[in-house]
Amino acid sequence: MKVLLLKDPKDKDSGPDPYIKELGSHSLEATLIPVLSFEFISLDSLFEKLSHPECYGGLVFTSPRALEAIKMCLKEKSKKEGKYILTFLAWSKSLKQMWNIKPTYVVGKATASLVEEIGLFPQGEKSGNAEKLAEYICSREKPNSSALLFPCGALKREVLPTVLREKGIPLESLTVYQTTQHPDLQESLSSYFSQQGIPASIVFFSPSGVKFCLQHIQKLSGDLINQVKFAAIGPTTAQALEAAGIPVSCTAGSPTPQDLAAGIHRALHPHNC
Repeated sequence: MKVLLLKDPKDKDSGPDPYIKELGSHSLEATLIPVLSFEFISLDSLFEKLSHPECYGGLVFTSPRALEAIKMCLKEKSKKEGKYILTFLAWSKSLKQMWNIKPTYVVGKATASLVEEIGLFPQGEKSGNAEKLAEYICSREKPNSSALLFPCGALKREVLPTVLREKGIPLESLTVYQTTQHPDLQESLSSYFSQQGIPASIVFFSPSGVKFCLQHIQKLSGDLINQVKFAAIGPTTAQALEAAGIPVSCTAGSPTPQDLAAGIHRALHPHNC
C-alpha cells in the first residue's frame, strides 16, 4: 500500500528519511514530496541577540527551521567578516556555555536533535506541540523574569506566546524565516498521481501543507478522494484539514515516525486492531 508524505526530506547526509524507513517496516511504500520553501531573514538581528545571552532567560524553539537560521546566521556572519572560524570559535568558546546555563525549550525530537548539534541541551522535547510546551515552560519559569528568546517563522501560531503572556512570562519573538510554496510542488504532485495512482494514505505535516496541496490533491484524485485515508502529524494540522472539510483518519500521538506509522497502519487495517 502506498503512502504519500507531504514534507521536506531529511538532510541528504544523514541517511534515509526516518518516516519512509518506519513506514517501510509496516509494509507501506512511502514517497516524499517537498511542500515548502524557506527564506531566512533578520540574520543580523538574530546574531546580535545570540551574542548577548545575559539579556535573556533562555531560548525557545518550535521548529527545526529556526535552528537552520542559527546555523546559517553563524556561517553568513563569518563569511561576511572574513573570519569563518572565529564566529564558530566565539560560539563554542563562550556563547554556547553562557546559553547552556539557561534553559533551551523545544517542541519535538527533530528540533531537540538540532539543538544538540549546536551544542545546547534541549528541555521539554516530549511535549510534542506548542500547547503542551507552553504548559511545560509555565511550570518552570517565574513571572516577570528575563525574556525568553523565540526565533520563529512568519506563520507561527499565537498559542505559545498567548499562554506565556497570560502567565506573565516574557517572550521576545524574532521572525527568522518565511514560508512559501515549493516551486516544484504542483509538478511533483501531478507526476506522482499519474505514475503511482491514488495512494492509500496522504500525510500532512503542517497547516501550510494543507493550504498549498489540498486543492491540487482534490483535483488529481477526483471522486476517488473518498478512498484516501488522510493523516496529520499533530492536532494543529488535523484542525486545518478538518476546517477544509477533510475527514482525518489518523493524528500521530506524538510527532515521531513510530507514532505516525502505527497510526496509519491502524487506519488502513482497522480489523487487525
